[in-house]
Amino acid sequence: MTDNLPRRPLQQAVALTYETGAPAPKVVAKGRGLVAEQIISVALEAGVFIHESKELVSLLMDVDLDQQIPPTLYRTIAELLAWLYHIESAQKSGLPLPAAPDSIPLTET
Repeated sequence: MTDNLPRRPLQQAVALTYETGAPAPKVVAKGRGLVAEQIISVALEAGVFIHESKELVSLLMDVDLDQQIPPTLYRTIAELLAWLYHIESAQKSGLPLPAAPDSIPLTET
C-alpha cells in the first residue's frame, strides 16, 4: 500500500571538531534521518552554531568517522571556523552577531 503524502527530504548532518595544533578538523558524527536530527538536537542543546549547506554536508558525508577533512575542504572549513570565532567574540562583547557567510567556495582554486 502506498500513500500520497509528500515525503520530507532525508536530512543529513555532519559534526566536526578541531583541536588546536591538529593538522585539520575531523568528522566526529554524521548521519541521515533520525540520526541527523539527533546530531542537530545535541548541537543546539550544547549551544553549538549550525551552518546549513547541503553541498558541504554531502561532501563531508564521504569522510569516514574520526578522519580529517580532505585538503580540498580546508579553505571552506577555515572560513566557517573564522565565522564561528566572530560569533563567539560578538557574544562576549555584546555586539550584534555577524551574518553567515553568503557563499563559501567548496573547493580550493
